Amino acid sequence: LTPHGAGAAAESGSNGPVKKSMREKAIERRSINKEHNSNFKAGYVPIEEERLHKTGLRGRKGNMAVCIIVLLFLLALINLIITLVIWTVIRIGPNGCDSMEFHETGLLRFKQKADMGIVHPLHKSTVGGRKDQDLVIVGNNNPVVFQQGSSKLSVEKDKTSVVSDVGISFTDPRTQNTFFSTDFENHEFHLPKGVKVLSVKKASTERITSSAASDLNIKGDSKAIIRGNEGVNIMGRTVEFKMGGGIELRAENSIVLNGSVMFNATRIPNSAGDVYFDEGLERYKLCMCADGTLFRVQVKYPNMGCQTSDNPCRKAH
Repeated sequence: LTPHGAGAAAESGSNGPVKKSMREKAIERRSINKEHNSNFKAGYVPIEEERLHKTGLRGRKGNMAVCIIVLLFLLALINLIITLVIWTVIRIGPNGCDSMEFHETGLLRFKQKADMGIVHPLHKSTVGGRKDQDLVIVGNNNPVVFQQGSSKLSVEKDKTSVVSDVGISFTDPRTQNTFFSTDFENHEFHLPKGVKVLSVKKASTERITSSAASDLNIKGDSKAIIRGNEGVNIMGRTVEFKMGGGIELRAENSIVLNGSVMFNATRIPNSAGDVYFDEGLERYKLCMCADGTLFRVQVKYPNMGCQTSDNPCRKAH
């Protein structure tokens, strides 16, 4: 190209389309074809495993998800079992509970037989039945026990025991009449009709008596101690002491036996029997004055009588 031709081409480019040479057109055509051919791979993603984008729960997250699913399944199964138990035992239906009733006063009423095992009352431990129906409580090879705090009522096969630190009372809930109570400070202590034996370890009362037509027997397994702050006064048509071992009457001042006093001689030891006299063995002889005063004399020689200078008989006269 001559300079004149170059000037003409530049001038024509400024005023109109520029004419390209054959070489430029071939280069442009090859680039268009190359771009067109590469456009067929638009949106293509390699499908090799290592080049794919990983989704989902894998590794520890997957194990944790399996554990959660198993736990939810177990909870659902336990909930189903509890629901079936409630449905079959308590019998809850669309109309309410068929076996029990709940009242606003806190009363729980059983309308059918109930197997409860151990019951722990929370507030008031009151158990009762309907007025015209019996209340039947059965223990299968076990005692029926009612317990609230330190108070305990146990109904067993051969006995019924009541244990309480604050006392007990049996009261009619309708008439509020007390049949039996250990509160002897407010009223006189009476045994219920038909009860003949009262077994206690320790009792504090002002007076123990029986009816005029029956005897009053006080027995102790090991020993019986009757003590009074102002003395003990025992009265009766016949007062009899029966002891398996020794008998002891102790007083600070004196003991007064008013009436006919009788002793069973067969139960009193005899110091003058066939036993050989031993000075080293301490023996005593029971003696009685004309006014009924009893005293003892130490036996110092065989066939010793009640003659002694130190006796209460002479002091009384």
